[in-house]
Amino acid sequence: MATLYVTHHACIDHDTGDFHPESGDRLRAVQRILEAEDFMLLHRQDAPAALDEHLLRAHPQQYVDHIFQIVPASGHRHIDGDTLISPGSGEAARRAAGGVIVAVDAVLKGEVSNAFVAVRPPGHHAETARAMGFCLFNNVAVGALHARAAHGAERIAVFDWDVHHGNGTQDIFHTDPGLFYASTHEAGNFPNTGFPEERGVANNIVNCPLKPGATGEAFRDAVETTIEPAIRAFKPDLLMISAGFDAHSHDPLSHMRLQVADFVWATQRMMAVADDCCDGRLISVLEGGYDLPSLAGCVQAHVRTLMGV
Repeated sequence: MATLYVTHHACIDHDTGDFHPESGDRLRAVQRILEAEDFMLLHRQDAPAALDEHLLRAHPQQYVDHIFQIVPASGHRHIDGDTLISPGSGEAARRAAGGVIVAVDAVLKGEVSNAFVAVRPPGHHAETARAMGFCLFNNVAVGALHARAAHGAERIAVFDWDVHHGNGTQDIFHTDPGLFYASTHEAGNFPNTGFPEERGVANNIVNCPLKPGATGEAFRDAVETTIEPAIRAFKPDLLMISAGFDAHSHDPLSHMRLQVADFVWATQRMMAVADDCCDGRLISVLEGGYDLPSLAGCVQAHVRTLMGV
């Protein structure tokens, strides 16, 4: 069965200004690589705009209203020192969450076996009622809660391999025993969360911080010995990946030393887990990755692996 690729040009219109690492060029690099002939068999779909009812599954009404109210008519507005918005940010944020929603629909209806969602702004730092770390809404959490509300999926697991801990996803998931969050990330890097003792309400949070300079060997060991067994024990109905590629050795926001082959290996492991636990239902959502050549190379290899080629 096919792999679905979801993106939208409006996500490029979230303008973060000159020299910001989370720029529209990231998505341009991904879109360009996935237009190559190698990917002609991908099923493709534009990301629809998420409705308030979708966003409200992960965020309170007051917060959702606030984000859209502060979108400027021109220029930029800072939410914090790292997170800013521009006139195109409101639609981009709706498309980013909507892209995950449409992927959930396609995978859980059995129309495709898995999906890759290439959108921005990213989402895993967005807490229940706080935008931060380049993120406005938590796209993965919105998608997970949509899987429950619209398709009856009772248990949804997320593996986050971004170099930065997904404090937002953990914040939304930690009190819900039907939601599982696992993370590998660089210890001491932004946002300085994600300690092993953070376990959630039902041991549904698993954090594996890795030392700065960690290579693929340490990453693979954490996945094999801790994260994969925990996901299998959770027995998800749907498996999702917060696919940040900023743990690559060339990334300017990372001190970790992962290579393309490590992400391919992790993709294969998660596909095997999905095959065994939830009939192959797997959705990957772009998070970080700020060195454009390595981001494009990682995405190229990741999507090829999802396609089984």
